[in-house]
Amino acid sequence: MKLAALLFTTLSAFGQTGITEHLQPEGLKLEVVEYKGRKAARLTEAPGAGGENHLCFLKGEKLQDGTIELWLAGEPGPSASATARGFVGVAFRVQGPDRYEAFYLRPTNGRAPDQVRRNHSAQYISHPDYPWPRLRMEFPEKYEAYVDLQPGEWTRVKIVLKGRTAHLFVHGAEQPTLIVNDLFLGETAGGIALWVGPGTLAHFADFKVTHQ
Repeated sequence: MKLAALLFTTLSAFGQTGITEHLQPEGLKLEVVEYKGRKAARLTEAPGAGGENHLCFLKGEKLQDGTIELWLAGEPGPSASATARGFVGVAFRVQGPDRYEAFYLRPTNGRAPDQVRRNHSAQYISHPDYPWPRLRMEFPEKYEAYVDLQPGEWTRVKIVLKGRTAHLFVHGAEQPTLIVNDLFLGETAGGIALWVGPGTLAHFADFKVTHQ
């Protein structure tokens, strides 16, 4: 078992140059900041960036089976639309900018007064063939789940991959928030990327990858 503790864990020693050397943002603006007690990568949509979702690739990382762990925080940005939810997550087994699997959170849904919105707090997608609207229409409730979230607050996330299964754990819970037993891209190996949805101000810290 190989453990790759990426530079988020030692960010204070590397500073701005170190983190920018290890990350490759696509359609995103990357900054290194101090955010609520942690050195973090801040990601926002780059001016003029097209598309809805954007990735920031972890250079040199490729994973099939193993564990991804990190802290993340998401909230709607200052110019976000009324439908923005602070979408923030992780893409895995990435084949390219337009082909990947991902888990992401909708932080403003976690404590919404509407129970239906709460039920859509955590999401699995397989881009590009199975975005959330198609999954919700064809497989209602199967690829979404409730989890308590707060916008802009650090949230501990762990993703466990094995074969065609993926488990999403949130807040250090022993039981997964969301279970996927039939990953649409199958048993593939691929890259890892930080995932940021439209209108989001996102922070990421303490990233760790364990290979099986």
